[in-house]
Amino acid sequence: MTTAKTADPIAVPAVDRSCPFSPPTAYQQALRHAAITRVRLWDGSESWMATRHEDVCAILADPRFSSDTRRPGFPFLNPARRAVADGNRSFINLDGPEHTRLRHLVLPDFKRRNVDALRPEIRRTAEELVDTMTREGTAADLMARFALPLPSRVICLLLGIPYQDRDYFQRRSRVLMHNDADPAQARQASDDLDRYLTGLVRDGRAAPDGIVSRLSAQDGVTPGQIAATGRLLLINGHESTSHMIALSVLVLLRNPGQLVRLRAEPALAATAVDELLRYLTILHQGLGRVATEDATVDRHVIRAGEGVICMLSTANRDEAAFPAAADVDLTRDARHHVAFGFGAHRCLGQLLAEAELAAALETLLRRLPRLRLAVPESDVPFRYDTQTYGVHALPVRWD
Repeated sequence: MTTAKTADPIAVPAVDRSCPFSPPTAYQQALRHAAITRVRLWDGSESWMATRHEDVCAILADPRFSSDTRRPGFPFLNPARRAVADGNRSFINLDGPEHTRLRHLVLPDFKRRNVDALRPEIRRTAEELVDTMTREGTAADLMARFALPLPSRVICLLLGIPYQDRDYFQRRSRVLMHNDADPAQARQASDDLDRYLTGLVRDGRAAPDGIVSRLSAQDGVTPGQIAATGRLLLINGHESTSHMIALSVLVLLRNPGQLVRLRAEPALAATAVDELLRYLTILHQGLGRVATEDATVDRHVIRAGEGVICMLSTANRDEAAFPAAADVDLTRDARHHVAFGFGAHRCLGQLLAEAELAAALETLLRRLPRLRLAVPESDVPFRYDTQTYGVHALPVRWD
């Protein structure tokens, strides 16, 4: 076992990559040469980074590694995230009974039975968005006209908040997701969303059957907890899924053989969604944890108070878990991917995101058989300066 630090820690977040869909090159090199390695953060502090699938799963399932952002040594990836962590914290930044209690208040909304009940509405929304696009022309920005509105409308329905407020919450979400956001502006955006969500309840604008209203009726749930939970679900419910939809379309257009097979074999939808989630893993910056006591991972001793970043993107490109991991294979059994995390803090919105992605792809491939990029792929504006990567726009044609 070793506790030695490498001479030249990797600076994170890294940006350079050999392929627009691949994790940064420095992370892939760490996966090949040193499963557990040291990294240097923006403030000069150091943390560990886990890159292998086995190690990432072990850490995320181990209660000795805390999600609590208040603990000294927690690895914040930029100053804005540290500033926001001082405000109302959602249950993903809590541990133990408090995490479990708050998570379980909203868990039923994201279980299979409820998601299955939402599928007709998700499909209707996808059809309506394509109807509008095709009625207005033969080209569009698929990100703005389809990929972003679809999950935004669904999460607004679930939360019980007005979709017409989307410009307000989408602008503030973008600030909170940006790596280089000014800390004061990020804190302001977070506070704005908290006031917005609690104000919906106070003013009677939240739908009574939505999550926000139902949380406000629960005993022992504070306004801060309502706001933090609503903010978490609102941001992740539209930001992450929208970019997964756009990137998945781009990957399929780049791999026409896979696209043709998926269009011809709709039964492949479930495995295709898992494979696209694995291949893309849009959270390229990883999940932070901090050790609450000494723990050994891959013969390395991580001391109490030391941070560790679990790199989901490299875990999903680990050849030991996914042979030929750099290839897209829609027939691959990729159910053990970690795109949604692992363990007690695994994303509770997984089933909903999968349903939205499946409906989006099925609708687009069926309704727009001539769908293609309207610009060279090199001109697609990728988004690497945020917590989840994606595209700023996706110009397409279907004439």
